[in-house]
Amino acid sequence: MEKIYSLVQDLSNPASSEARQEALLELSKGRESVQNLAPLIWHSFGTVAALVQEVVDIYPYVNPPTLTAAQSNRVCNALALLQCIASHPETRSLFLEAHIPLFLYPFLHTTTKSRPFEYLRLTSLGVIGALVKTDDSDVTSFLLSTEIVPLCLRIMEIGSELSKTVATFILQKILVDPIGLAYICHTYERFSHVAMILSKMVSALGKEPSARLLKHVVRCYLCLSENSRAKEALRQCLPEQLRDNTFAMFLKEDNSTKRWLSSLLKNLNLPDPGLNEPRNLVMS
Repeated sequence: MEKIYSLVQDLSNPASSEARQEALLELSKGRESVQNLAPLIWHSFGTVAALVQEVVDIYPYVNPPTLTAAQSNRVCNALALLQCIASHPETRSLFLEAHIPLFLYPFLHTTTKSRPFEYLRLTSLGVIGALVKTDDSDVTSFLLSTEIVPLCLRIMEIGSELSKTVATFILQKILVDPIGLAYICHTYERFSHVAMILSKMVSALGKEPSARLLKHVVRCYLCLSENSRAKEALRQCLPEQLRDNTFAMFLKEDNSTKRWLSSLLKNLNLPDPGLNEPRNLVMS
């Protein structure tokens, strides 16, 4: 434990960039095994400020996009420690009150598809994902006061499969919360934007299937179907692939997604085709 204390102190040492880099690497690698690392980091003088500084220092390399792999790895180690803080019940609310998630949004705005940028986006999404895992309405309310929904929707449309999966999971967790569902369904513009992106994803999944991504997409649709106004619209715009047996092969292997899809069709008063032979499915 003495080594952990020393590494945490190295985070806030402005005199040695190498010592901080080593501390970032070692602490991010061992964060799962160190009990109460998040409170230790949060309550240690200057450490959170140092982590935020690591994030801010990357901004000039994001636009124009000149981020190197080494720079990406270093800031992602800092983001991993921020995710640790976001996950811990003692530090989560403090993390939100400090509005630290907002420092990550410039990374979610990026569209460059190189590996350093993809790693940066994915790790930033991981911090937000750690927040929403808690099913805390305070988290939902905070995120809805920011631009996280349109950012997630854009990543769901143009991101890699893994980024799409995490972004869709975040949207799903927002929709599971009654506050989030009411927000998305409050105006037709918000609902139609979400429905349009989900529909595009279903179409793409019919050509390049992903069981884990399909799971989150179906769950999002099911949440929307629990709103009376959205339910009426979904009856007209639910993708055909969710009404037939396009994804039957995957549903046979995933009982939870199968159950969610059946509940969705029941909510919309649409026939459930059951699990017959799949059709129109292009295997990757």
